[in-house]
Amino acid sequence: MMLADPSKKYRRMYQRVDLPNRQWPNNEINKAPIWMSTDLRDGNQAIFEPMNIEQKFKMFQMLVKIGFKHIEIGFPSASQVDFDFTRKLIEENHIPEDVYIEVLVQARDHLIARTFESLQGAKRAIVHIYNSNSPTFRKKVLNVDANGAKQLAINAATKVKEYAAKQPETDFIFQYSPECFSATELEVAKDVCDAVTEIWEASADNKVILNLPATVEVSGPHVYADQIEWMHRNLQRRDGVIISVHCHNDRGCGIAASELAIMAGADRVEGCVFGNGERTGNVDVAAIALNMYTQGVAPELDFSNINEIIATVEECTGLPVHPRHPYAGDLVFTAFSGSHQDAIKKGFEFQKNEEIWDMPYLPIDPRDLGRDYDAVIRVNSQSGKGGIAYLLEANYNVVLPRRLQVEFSQVVQQVADDEGVEVTAKQIWDLFTNTYVAAKDAHYSTKNYKLSDENGSQVIELDVVVNGEIQHLRGEGNGPISAILNALQLPIDVVNYEERSISSGANAKALALIELQVQGAGKSAFGAGVHDNIVTSSIDAIIAATNRLIDQGLLKKDQVAAAV
Repeated sequence: MMLADPSKKYRRMYQRVDLPNRQWPNNEINKAPIWMSTDLRDGNQAIFEPMNIEQKFKMFQMLVKIGFKHIEIGFPSASQVDFDFTRKLIEENHIPEDVYIEVLVQARDHLIARTFESLQGAKRAIVHIYNSNSPTFRKKVLNVDANGAKQLAINAATKVKEYAAKQPETDFIFQYSPECFSATELEVAKDVCDAVTEIWEASADNKVILNLPATVEVSGPHVYADQIEWMHRNLQRRDGVIISVHCHNDRGCGIAASELAIMAGADRVEGCVFGNGERTGNVDVAAIALNMYTQGVAPELDFSNINEIIATVEECTGLPVHPRHPYAGDLVFTAFSGSHQDAIKKGFEFQKNEEIWDMPYLPIDPRDLGRDYDAVIRVNSQSGKGGIAYLLEANYNVVLPRRLQVEFSQVVQQVADDEGVEVTAKQIWDLFTNTYVAAKDAHYSTKNYKLSDENGSQVIELDVVVNGEIQHLRGEGNGPISAILNALQLPIDVVNYEERSISSGANAKALALIELQVQGAGKSAFGAGVHDNIVTSSIDAIIAATNRLIDQGLLKKDQVAAAV
């Protein structure tokens, strides 16, 4: 079967831009834009199960920690969860002084009223209204002409201004999006945007945001850059406007379109941390920010512990970060090719700590993201890693996290190289238990424990053997894992935790896998526990990982003894 003749089915969906003296091709990005995260709104709309309030709160805390100052938290007029989450942030005072929460609302009166109800008592907020002005939407969705679409925006902007006046205690910023901007005639987009900024009295002292989205990516990024520069030149009240861009990735060019848009005059970029979003996703903010970073431009966002960010995003969205994802993927710093490895090893011989980073095949220093060099310079084990993962899953129902796959493959590869024979599934399992499970008895071990529930918290009491003596410990947390860590009182954080059954029926065993990281060190160790009881497995996994941190010199033995 062959593709149909495209000339009979498709047409150009954008207007050609008459911009003979375009300036953006000669411009460079020399400072970070204003960043706006839409992970909690656009990203949340694009997952199998939308986040609950607890997951949204965890994601919000992560976004604040990364450094976002504009965070779109939801669609409170359309979702009770989003409404309740907005109220939680405001009433419990979780919003930092320098952060604006943003809420989206359609250009409809009753939804605008509900939105302002959700924002009662907020110190600062962005109210974001939108409607589409593109020919397709005017004709097939809204059944209006260009003037009718403009009137929808005017009515909504007027209502927003009226409602905001009733809440003078809140510092409001108004935002308008002509949805599907990139498929809208530029004169039509300019006309409606100018009408909105006139109502909102945009000025240098009263900035408003005009978001010019590629809601559906319908052209090359160079065309989008022309569209942004045209608006940048021709908008009225430009000194009172923050031009924002919101690029989707339908053609796979969202990052390029956003970067060229900044060069063309955009002041602000909307997107999701790792590119989640409707259809093919929103623009990937981490990639744009780290692209800037590798060019010597401070991105004003902190990705120095990217593994922790990945773990939070994966937990809250249920979506994995691809192993080949730019910068964040588990395999992006791993060279499987022998020639690549040789070049990287030679590059390390020349690279000095204080010099400008200049390495073969590595555009960024993995240490800047909280990674180390172990996976970069390891012996080629592509086939070995895949075979190990297959045998463990097929024979023991064990699926290892990707970073653990990479690390454990080195253990198996060493045995295969030393013995020169095939490594069986049982040998692989024995190597795994000897490396990650048996470590629970290496330095410190547990004897007895008791887990109880007190006032909604999990409380654990356990005996730990320290230098031959039993120490009685007690810890409290929101679950068994946090209770155990609080009992140990060590400077370690959980990077990743997984549990699963590795058999079935009466002989079922629970496998717990945990990755612990020493605070401030950016280095971690894995531990595993296998037992009939998942809590026992979790305790064993934590102790095993702690002992392995000691073996690796990341924790000192007397440091652990002093803590417990």
